[in-house]
Amino acid sequence: MAFAPPPRLVRALGETAPDGDDWLARVPAAAQQAVDLRVLTVERVQVPGGRSSLVVLVRRADGTPAVLKLAPPRARPESERVALAHWGGAGAVQLLEPSAGSVGDGALLLERLHPDVSVRSLPEAKALLEAAGTLRRLWVEPPAGSEAVFETVASRTGRQAEAMAASAGADAGVAPLVAAALAAREELLVAPPEVRLLHGTFRQSKVLAAERVPWLAVGPDPVVGECAFDLARLVRDRVEDLIASSSGAAITRRRVKRLAESLDVDQERLRGWTLFRAVESGVRALRVGRARDGELLLEFAGWL
Repeated sequence: MAFAPPPRLVRALGETAPDGDDWLARVPAAAQQAVDLRVLTVERVQVPGGRSSLVVLVRRADGTPAVLKLAPPRARPESERVALAHWGGAGAVQLLEPSAGSVGDGALLLERLHPDVSVRSLPEAKALLEAAGTLRRLWVEPPAGSEAVFETVASRTGRQAEAMAASAGADAGVAPLVAAALAAREELLVAPPEVRLLHGTFRQSKVLAAERVPWLAVGPDPVVGECAFDLARLVRDRVEDLIASSSGAAITRRRVKRLAESLDVDQERLRGWTLFRAVESGVRALRVGRARDGELLLEFAGWL
């Protein structure tokens, strides 16, 4: 069985791979080894799949459908393992091998959801409602010892802020938005209202249809911090539709208000983190040559 990485994964990892990284070249052999160790039957590689991992649809020895996920170390798969084990299937996909020690190869064996059906298939208002309800279930106290496992919002955004500042210095056109985003971050970090385990990269496409409950979250990049940071990415979902709408700015402001109220998050803190995350994503997209994505995100950020 060939485990060729899908083109989407190759493109995405190619944008971020450090010099000399050969994970993509090694992943077919690693996938075969993970399958053999677990005595799995392979159905197919999921295509188009994700942007940070190889996802393989498999069956366990007893015939149970499952998913095998392999990600490069920089995607922090062990952090994902600990978070999924802590959630225990409440709001998120169930981890079928809670202990890394059982195999120890860094691969994750997960319950099978419906990989081609996300909440994005629903009308926009319903999709936001279902996604927000799923996200609420994930906001729990971090596990003991989490400081050794998970990044904090402060540390993750600190790295991002450095890259943003460097990009602003090289492109005067983005400098005002970057300055506003960095100022918002500094203010938000002063007194966060709570500390929770967060999904980290939550959006509608990360919520898939399931059997045991209607919807479950997948693909976390866990981080510890305040809830508004986690919710911020959801605000800009379907950004292309927002930009295309003559009332996109008004819709965005209403969305911030509605999501903040529905999840008991401070509206201004949500606006601030939405600004920071949109500018960071936009600047990063421009840096790696995705000009259209970057321009859309920065236009959206300008509405905030």
